[in-house]
Amino acid sequence: MSYLSVSGETVTEQTIEKSRFITVSAYIGSEEEAKAFIERLKTKFRDATHYCYAYIADENGNFPRFSDDGEPQGTAGMPMLEVIKNNNLKQIVVAVIRYFGGIKLGAGGLLRAYSGAVAANLAAAKKVRYEPCVKCAFEVDYTKADLCQSFFLSRDCMIINTDYADKVTFIVAVRKRDEQDFNGSLLDKLSGKVRINKLEEYLFPFEV
Repeated sequence: MSYLSVSGETVTEQTIEKSRFITVSAYIGSEEEAKAFIERLKTKFRDATHYCYAYIADENGNFPRFSDDGEPQGTAGMPMLEVIKNNNLKQIVVAVIRYFGGIKLGAGGLLRAYSGAVAANLAAAKKVRYEPCVKCAFEVDYTKADLCQSFFLSRDCMIINTDYADKVTFIVAVRKRDEQDFNGSLLDKLSGKVRINKLEEYLFPFEV
């Protein structure tokens, strides 16, 4: 199983008919994290008019939640959630903070403003795909370290850490489906002069 999400926190802003729309998106690991994220934004932008949000709290697309926060029903939260779904994103929260500028947008205008704000934000956000991976420790002599590192850089993997002690140990995340080919190719490249220790399997956010 794999799913698409975002990495870090992305902030974008638009002004529409004198109203400011500040959009913030972030990865969340649970519904509790989503709620804490929204409360933090309410504190940070305490003088805003509306705090509309939408989120999907798990990797299966379950527990979608949204709020219009005082805007006409159906003009903010639901359109925001639809943009998230259309981008096939999971474990994500998006909030749009509105500072009313004095000009009413009407239901259609609000729907376009909120959905457009989220679409622009998600287009700017860094995407990652969570995939089953294997975290391994690759231990080599110093004479093989550069060759080993060049191999990692040429492959679709993620170097998590490098430890320089009596030998050089690379901690690397490799997609589960690539594990056998990856390890076999490295052994061939280093003529077997590498010790491979499998540490754990879990979902890892590979850059898209």
